Amino acid sequence: MWTRGLVGALCAVMALVGGLAGADAPGKKKEEASFGAIRTADVAEAKKEAETWLKSVGKTDAATLAKFTAIWASERPTIDKVAETICLGDADAAKMLATARDENSPAPTALPVLLKDKTKSTFYRSNLALAYAKALTQRKVFEEALEAFVVTKADEVIDPSAFLFHKAVCEHSLMMKDRADSSIDRLLVDVSESPERYRMVASMMHFDMLTWAEKDLGWIARKMDNIQRRLDLQRGGKNTQKMQKEVLVRLDEMIKDMENKQQGKCDCNGGSCPDGGAPKDGDGQPNQPGNPLQETKLHQMQGTGEIEKKRYKEIADVWGKLPEKDRERIRQEMRDKMSSKDRAMLDAYIREMQARTASKK
Repeated sequence: MWTRGLVGALCAVMALVGGLAGADAPGKKKEEASFGAIRTADVAEAKKEAETWLKSVGKTDAATLAKFTAIWASERPTIDKVAETICLGDADAAKMLATARDENSPAPTALPVLLKDKTKSTFYRSNLALAYAKALTQRKVFEEALEAFVVTKADEVIDPSAFLFHKAVCEHSLMMKDRADSSIDRLLVDVSESPERYRMVASMMHFDMLTWAEKDLGWIARKMDNIQRRLDLQRGGKNTQKMQKEVLVRLDEMIKDMENKQQGKCDCNGGSCPDGGAPKDGDGQPNQPGNPLQETKLHQMQGTGEIEKKRYKEIADVWGKLPEKDRERIRQEMRDKMSSKDRAMLDAYIREMQARTASKK
């Protein structure tokens, strides 16, 4: 599966360049890619299926059919046309989607009853679930969006490429690497005629995840972004506090490691101990804890240890409330204290975040 997914991603990138030039949960079985097995319905087919459903719920009056015609004459994406058709035939669905799309409404915390109602047709439940999950994804309510995706499958919706793409966005944002890669693999390999914009962004997510390492500075930055997102959604409860604690613990570990290296306590080659021994001063003499030169360097690098730890904890606690200029200053301070490897990782991550922000303007 991985080989095919990587080849698909590379093909997507190459196609774009050519055009310009001229984590699974335990016990959950992953859905395997199957080479173009999922077909996207064309607009005519989708319209016919939507009209059949609309008439099946008794909406056959002239006024409703006129609205239906106007919906399908628009230039909107097919899944949006299907969603509006469902809203036309069901007032409860219309209310649910309006709330999900409203940026000023509280983010939902439970799956709507409508999506659990198995007396409804597969067409209704599956496409309504996709429209609902898409709306939440655009609001960055990723956890509840993923719950909605569980209601249906890619091969049950009108637009499987939209299903797999938005599902992958949620999984990538929540750092579910294995699950995101599985969704991306299926999008690039399984779905015939998926839009180039989906394929390109999915490929970028795939290559981004290749750079991920467990509990490095990039991991901390992603965790902090998720903490900020949850605080923006007014979700400062136990889950957010748990994430904050994970960041603090990791920062403590990294700071302690930095202190040990600066004090000559590192146990391995590399870093500030290239010969496996204690660091040396400018005269080639080992630096001891009481060596004034070593103490000066340590102070320049990270202050007095305990003060720096307290500072990082305070930063992590209020990260989501800080102005962007303050976040940038803190990132730079942290960057100055990193190894070249971690620094390169942070730079790449910040560039990606800036690109994503710019694309949304």
